[in-house]
Amino acid sequence: MLAPKRSLTLGSATTLVAASMIGVGVYTTSGYTLDALGDPSLVVAAWLVGGLIAICGAVGYSSLAERFTESGGEYLFLSKTLHPVAGLMAGWVSLLAGFTGAIAIAALGFESYLRPLLNTDPLPDGSIAISSVLLVAIMHTVGVRSAARAQDFFVIVKMALIAGFVTYAIIHLSNWGDGKQDGIPTTSNIPHSLLEFAKQLVYISFSYAGFNAAIYISSEIQSPKRNVPRAMVGGTLIVTLIYIALNIIFVYAPERTVATDPNNISQIAATAADAIGGTSFAIVVRIIICLSLFTSVSAMVMTGPRVYAKMADDGFLPRTFQFRTETPVVAIWFQAVLAIAGISLTTISDLLGYLGLTLSLCSALTISMIFRLRRMDAKTKLPLFGIPAAIYVAATLFLAVLYGINDYKQGIASGITLLLGLLVYPFFQQRISSSAGRTPTVEVDNEKPKDRSDI
Repeated sequence: MLAPKRSLTLGSATTLVAASMIGVGVYTTSGYTLDALGDPSLVVAAWLVGGLIAICGAVGYSSLAERFTESGGEYLFLSKTLHPVAGLMAGWVSLLAGFTGAIAIAALGFESYLRPLLNTDPLPDGSIAISSVLLVAIMHTVGVRSAARAQDFFVIVKMALIAGFVTYAIIHLSNWGDGKQDGIPTTSNIPHSLLEFAKQLVYISFSYAGFNAAIYISSEIQSPKRNVPRAMVGGTLIVTLIYIALNIIFVYAPERTVATDPNNISQIAATAADAIGGTSFAIVVRIIICLSLFTSVSAMVMTGPRVYAKMADDGFLPRTFQFRTETPVVAIWFQAVLAIAGISLTTISDLLGYLGLTLSLCSALTISMIFRLRRMDAKTKLPLFGIPAAIYVAATLFLAVLYGINDYKQGIASGITLLLGLLVYPFFQQRISSSAGRTPTVEVDNEKPKDRSDI
């Protein structure tokens, strides 16, 4: 297989992380969270806690990213550090939840915010979402460098527009409704509140799930040992600050009765914009959100196929998914078809909890492997003594248990997805018998810093 060219800079990798994270979750989740928790300050606290957990996760991934500089993400990490069956499990999670589900929900969110701006009533539901996936697939088929440049531009524009939105909201602070509503009972017993807070954190965790996006295209990033960890940590920190600023506006600007109204609850960003600057400002914010969600779809269509290409290298998918040109064309269109199927069969509300729980558990298992590597090789680095990694793993498992108590059906669905790799592994065992059961080995970094093509 031809090795892909390292054409992506630290800036492109960082914008990829940002684009992967800033998507449908931040623009839809807080309405439901405000309705569930009943207090705007608790909503902001939940987003802050979610951000701190994500930053710990990004730091935890850094050690693995420095050791393994190929593309492949959790599939690669678990295959190399635990067992091929664990890698296959992660690969199926990426296939079903990490990219298919995430692309579908981002595209559906794009349609929900764009439809009110257009005269699209005659169009069937899902048509705009499907069209956005097809357009992005065409962009990335043309070439990774041109697609990355286009994405860099749109992400920079998106960040500038978000900054403009925050600035405008601060200037018009006198228009805020302070998220108040008299007469709503806020008393609840502590166990119920803790379970509800955990449930909302799982929803919020989906908005942070893209913090590890750079690991999926490591083989195409310049100086990956240095730039992949920087992109993850830097991108996650930037997005956390953006999320906190946005959610302060989302939950404090509109009246709580308006924000949690069934007609507005899934579009809290537009509701807040209308409260601050009226209909005209709400239209501008819808445009910003549409741009944000489109770049999110683009980021995931770019990263997902790299995982499938790596799975094809190891015999878990047909060889046609491998890199044979500059871009994995077959994998890109395979992913697009799956995402279109997801758009046709699901809704935003169906996907939020399932995706947040499933992806968090897979990431927690992956990050825990740095401790296994440390036992195997004392030279393995543990950033900040492994404390951030331990925090991420412990927090994720704790939230998963509480969420499972609160909503066992979603827990069962996530468990089935995680175990799917175990069920299909025997069908591939003969094809990868040489690697099954072997002692995990540490790869030698194939980066060549003296080669100008890699610098």
